[in-house]
Amino acid sequence: MAFSIALDARHVRDFGVGTYIRNLVQALAKIDDKNHYTLITYRRDASLLAGLPSNFRILHYEINDTEFRDNFAFPMFLKRLRVDLHHMPLPNIPLLMPKPYVVTVHDVSRLLFEQVSGWRNDLHRYQLRRGLMRAERIFAVSEATRLDVESLLNIPPDHVTVIPNAPDPRFFEHSPPADSRAAGPDIVEHEKRRILERYQITYPFLLYAGTIRPQKNIPRLVEAFAVLRGELENHPIYKDLRLIIIGDEISRFPDVRRTVVQTRTGNAVRFLGFVPFDTLRVFYETAEAFVFPSLYEGFGLPPLEAMASGTPVVTSNVSSLPEVTGDAAVVVNPENVFDIARGMKEVLLDENLRSRLVKAGLEQARRFSWERTAKQVLRAYEECLGVR
Repeated sequence: MAFSIALDARHVRDFGVGTYIRNLVQALAKIDDKNHYTLITYRRDASLLAGLPSNFRILHYEINDTEFRDNFAFPMFLKRLRVDLHHMPLPNIPLLMPKPYVVTVHDVSRLLFEQVSGWRNDLHRYQLRRGLMRAERIFAVSEATRLDVESLLNIPPDHVTVIPNAPDPRFFEHSPPADSRAAGPDIVEHEKRRILERYQITYPFLLYAGTIRPQKNIPRLVEAFAVLRGELENHPIYKDLRLIIIGDEISRFPDVRRTVVQTRTGNAVRFLGFVPFDTLRVFYETAEAFVFPSLYEGFGLPPLEAMASGTPVVTSNVSSLPEVTGDAAVVVNPENVFDIARGMKEVLLDENLRSRLVKAGLEQARRFSWERTAKQVLRAYEECLGVR
């Protein structure tokens, strides 16, 4: 028997959740030609979900889930679809959300880092817990997130299933960019040089990719980089080392701007904002190391993307990051600037360590796959719909 499933894809363009939506949908399309899927997104984003088989359809819905009226408009929209199950890929659950539905929880950072005192915080916690308790199943992207959901929101353990994320398969390919202008055996290296020249990158660099929210710990990363620069100022290769940060614009985060000024690293730290996928992949592949000293991660996808790209990783020893990276990264205390600097220095100067991390990183990244994730999600769908 075939079922109909609706997936809220309004965040398909986002940095983290968008990666989840795009790759889960593509993987489901490869393994499931029986059930029918309705993908709900903004008209402007429909092209990001193009090329799917005939059992997938795209419907447009133009109200943002941050608007209060969405609590009523989106449930009415869903009820008209008459589908068997709804999948919410993040826990923004409308008050009148029709059942049955499942929810993916990527983290609970808002509860930990963006608390608003008083009744607003209590209301947010109440709505979040209510939305999760009414769900048929909660998909937590890691064991760490599962424990957070259960302990912080008092959710019963049998209500939560761990289904991990995975790197985008394209990070493993090391193929030429889609807009490649060259041909021949050296095409990949030629295109890498072309992209780096576009950004005027002619020096060795460390890389961070992701958002710049408070839990990402970017001020300490900049401080640690300043310490490292001082220690390597006479090094023949790394005396001109730079730090490149791909993600949000710095103008939105005064703490980060202040840290750059105070550490006098303005000429050595570059903020590039968001970049196209092919450009991001080139930065991953050409960085000396990927540094991700986050204070909290529900899963921590960027370190796995760097590992899939063949780049050694320095990351934190907290939350889900040890679970995700295993023994394939140098782990540091994210609250200690000098420990972060120590980890970066070890990766740069110890060739044996670098070689081991590159090999172990590729193996670790391959332990996660979107096909495996999609199979687990599909099995959970069927269990929620009574299929055994």
